[in-house]
Amino acid sequence: MKQLDRFIQRWRMRQAMRFVPLNARVIDIGAHEGELFEALGGRLVRGFGIEPLRTSTLEAANFSVVPGFFPAARPAEGGWNAVTMLAVLEHIPTSQQPALATACQELLSPGGRVIITVPARAVDHILALLRWLRLIDGMSLEEHYGFEPGDTERIFAAPGFRLLHRSRFQLGLNHLYVFERMG
Repeated sequence: MKQLDRFIQRWRMRQAMRFVPLNARVIDIGAHEGELFEALGGRLVRGFGIEPLRTSTLEAANFSVVPGFFPAARPAEGGWNAVTMLAVLEHIPTSQQPALATACQELLSPGGRVIITVPARAVDHILALLRWLRLIDGMSLEEHYGFEPGDTERIFAAPGFRLLHRSRFQLGLNHLYVFERMG
C-alpha cells in the first residue's frame, strides 16, 4: 500500500470506529493486515478478520485474520457486536449480497451493528487516474462493477436490519452506513 492508500484507509476507519461499541467483539470483512483491530486498541475484546488476499492466518493477542471469502470463511459462533465492511461491498457480486447480509444477521447479537463504507460511483474514475499516476496501488479496482451506494439500504433491509446512520465523507466521495440488527 502506498501512503495515499493508507491515508484513505485510516480516514474510513475513523468514520467507522465511531459506531463500534466499547468492549466489542468485531468481525472485519476485508481485514487486510488487521489495521482496524489495531486502531480499535483497548475497545476491542476480540476480532475475527476475513481477507481473501491472505494465504495464511495472522494471529495477534486479541484478533486473528484468516484467508478466505465471507460468508464461507466466518467464525463458528455468533454473538458478535459489530461486522465491518470498509470499502468491501462494492467488490461483492450482486448475486452474493443477500447471503452476505443474512450471514451478518446470523452472527450478530440483537442490537449488533453492520458498519459499511462504500464509494460514490465517480470514485472509480478518480482511483483509476490515481493508480495510473502511481499515487495509489488501487487495491482490487478491477473488482468494482459500478456499485450503486443507494443499494446498500435494500441489501440490509431484507434480513432484519434497521438503518441507524447514513452520511457522506471524503468530500462526498464515500458513504457510511450503519445498520442495527433488530430482535
